[in-house]
Amino acid sequence: MGVAAVAGMNGPIRVLVVDDDPLVRAGLAMILGASSDLRLVGEAADGTEVAHAVDTCAPDVVLMDIRMPRLDGLAATELLRARPDPPETIVLTTFHADQHALAALRAGASGFLLKDTPPTEILRAISRVAAGEPILSPTVTRQLIAQLGHAGGNAHRQHARTMLARLSERERERAVAVALGQGKSNAEISGELFMGIATVKAHVSHILTKLDLNNRTQIALLAHDAGLDT
Repeated sequence: MGVAAVAGMNGPIRVLVVDDDPLVRAGLAMILGASSDLRLVGEAADGTEVAHAVDTCAPDVVLMDIRMPRLDGLAATELLRARPDPPETIVLTTFHADQHALAALRAGASGFLLKDTPPTEILRAISRVAAGEPILSPTVTRQLIAQLGHAGGNAHRQHARTMLARLSERERERAVAVALGQGKSNAEISGELFMGIATVKAHVSHILTKLDLNNRTQIALLAHDAGLDT
């Protein structure tokens, strides 16, 4: 269980909002204020302010705008994920097929939300991420990968294949990684590979630990980059 999940059980989930648009920050503050399970603990207007805000406010979840003038949400997410015990991050974007959103997921964000997402869905997404669940469903992962293609070309492919080579001695783990890259759910993987759902989850957990990844979406993107999802 992640730190955010533990914090959420001991009180309201602490949320930091990072966006250069004051109207967006005000709107998110109103949405968060409507829930007794969530608490807005701070705001930042640029990625350069994130580290200090996290140190000061100790959030469980960060809502991170992608496009900011000095330090964008991608770079800020990468810096956050490199910290010990980092908060979970949800990136905010205006576009469904946002190349920057894909890069943020590779960097370790737990998912992304469109800025016009209904308030109840935003609240639900924050709660799920705080509980350690990435908010990209297998279907959305599959659609995102299909829309954006093999972004990054040979460099991403070589890196991904080198990473996945660590699983070569555990063929069932490699098969699970490939299935995740195809956007399959735990239930679909269970039926296809003739293993229990609990076993699938155990393989996913082991892959995350072995490859030092944050969530199953990163495994899916890695398999995609390696060209193993076709």
